[in-house]
Amino acid sequence: MLRIAVPNKGSLAEPAAAILRESGYRQRSSSRELRLSDPTNNVEFFFLRPRDIAVYVGGGTLDVGVTGRDLLLDSGADAEEVMSLGFGASTFRYAAPPGTVTDVDAIAGRRVATSYPGLVRAHLAERGVTPADVVRLDGAVETSVGLGVADLIADVVETGTTLRGAGLEVFGEPILRSEAVLVRRAGSERDPAVEVLQRRLQGVLVARQYVMVDYDVRVELVERACELTPGLESPTVSPLHDRGWCAVRAMVPRAGTNAIMDELYDLGARAILVTDILACRL
Repeated sequence: MLRIAVPNKGSLAEPAAAILRESGYRQRSSSRELRLSDPTNNVEFFFLRPRDIAVYVGGGTLDVGVTGRDLLLDSGADAEEVMSLGFGASTFRYAAPPGTVTDVDAIAGRRVATSYPGLVRAHLAERGVTPADVVRLDGAVETSVGLGVADLIADVVETGTTLRGAGLEVFGEPILRSEAVLVRRAGSERDPAVEVLQRRLQGVLVARQYVMVDYDVRVELVERACELTPGLESPTVSPLHDRGWCAVRAMVPRAGTNAIMDELYDLGARAILVTDILACRL
């Protein structure tokens, strides 16, 4: 039975449950459930703190898990990223009071507050920078400078509004661009059950990026229409009862759907329909 670690709470929990559910796996009905068996798929889920998942997977207690790339790297666990999952994006950066620290090299000899000490130490060591101290805090990192605990911080930055409110500004290049990832123990042997999980997840990710478009078009316009909707390998073209018309079906990027519909209509296509794709295998 495949043992999968899933975030129990936090920003990754609901999206992780959604993508697993769309992949055909049973998911819990209550947040109080910490363990769930899915005998149909021969899978067992364990709902854990996101920060602990890489440790359990890296130690071999569980086979695979969903966590953040930042949490994986910060843990130092013997686990590796298998695939990205397309949600939970975040950017990890340094910030300091304006004019005090302007580049990473200037961090040398200064105190850095962060909730990700392993990640920060590794990044600074890679740059050859030795801080005076890396102060671990579990929350409200942006207040540490004002309270005199640190000289600068390293934290997840979204809009920067919270940092500016604390009198800080970002500097240097991002330390890391993170997102939710599927992880497994480093150097693990091939496991068909993990490969099935990956194919299912990938099918959902592709389905979320594409829609299926169907339309009718005059025979003499088929080639031009197919240039607008080339599909993946090639669109499906079928003759209609009226021999002057064909029906065309193709996958198109979800983001450009309405623009493609406009171009098809201007070309002369009619009965243009768009439907969602729930899952696929490519």
